[in-house]
Amino acid sequence: MRAPALLPALAVAALLGGVAGGLARLGLTPFGHGAWLGRAAEMHGALMICGFLASVIALERAVALKQRWAFAVPLLSGGAGLLLLAGQRDMAAGLGVMASLGFIGVNVQILRRQCVAHTLLLMAGALCWLVGNLAFALQRPGFDALPWWFALLVLTIAAERLEMTRMMRRRPAAEMLLYGVLALLLIGAAVSGALYGAALAALAAWLLRHDIARRTVRAEGLSRYMAVCLLGGYGWLAVAGLAWAATSLGWPARDAALHALGLGFVFSMVMGHAPVILPAIAGIKLRYGPWFYAPLALLHLSLLLRLVPGHADPALRALGGLLNMAALALFALVLVGAALAWRHLRRMA
Repeated sequence: MRAPALLPALAVAALLGGVAGGLARLGLTPFGHGAWLGRAAEMHGALMICGFLASVIALERAVALKQRWAFAVPLLSGGAGLLLLAGQRDMAAGLGVMASLGFIGVNVQILRRQCVAHTLLLMAGALCWLVGNLAFALQRPGFDALPWWFALLVLTIAAERLEMTRMMRRRPAAEMLLYGVLALLLIGAAVSGALYGAALAALAAWLLRHDIARRTVRAEGLSRYMAVCLLGGYGWLAVAGLAWAATSLGWPARDAALHALGLGFVFSMVMGHAPVILPAIAGIKLRYGPWFYAPLALLHLSLLLRLVPGHADPALRALGGLLNMAALALFALVLVGAALAWRHLRRMA
């Protein structure tokens, strides 16, 4: 079952708004001025995580479930993104809560079909999204949405990697260690930024040690590209964990914590899995080629520029942010080119 065309369009609209808002926060306004840009800057995190990434995850899950009602979840979360840009925060928050409740329902159906470790982790991620959306709606001091929103992404990725590596020989203690680390992540989201950061760093170490990407990086073609994306992302996850813990202890590392996690880790995963996910969601076949490495390299280099010299120099931080956007735009162009190349190859066959 393919997704209705409106749903990816809503997610992309949230992505564009989130990117524009992120640049505005750095003092860059290449998309002009206007009230919408101020709202996009204020709601940058909500647009990127809930409006785009969570919508894509929900869309993928709906396609896998093959039940029409499940597509209401990305419709609600994508619609919430548009409402945020329109200045309707309370309505957007309400739609977000409804979306996360629906997403829990989707995961209940998945658990009924297959109740195993990775689907339980997917359910835990869905519950985290609900908690984050409730925090966003209630706006109570000390009840921060961001750790819970990021927990949705981290748990989803951990679940997918656990499922992908199930055929690897692994001691039972290693899997129990993973569950312990993820439990600490959830406790940290509730009570301690330092614990949350430590759990992120520990998860990075676990993934670097146990993920099958350690083997497939020696392969060729798409398998190697995906492994490079994964391993690089795990490195950024470790950086994010250290920066998150440092921020909670009073160090000025918030930008590093958020963007090492959101850009370095999560978008490395997006780049690595897009050649597999896009055909599944939209039925768009891609022709892989070495050009896929260009946006990945630009993402890593621009993030290094933003977080290392840019930490002390606002101009370099802004340049790094602009190049972050360029990396995402280049990746979109690569996907379009790969889709056109596949069609051309098919016509020539």
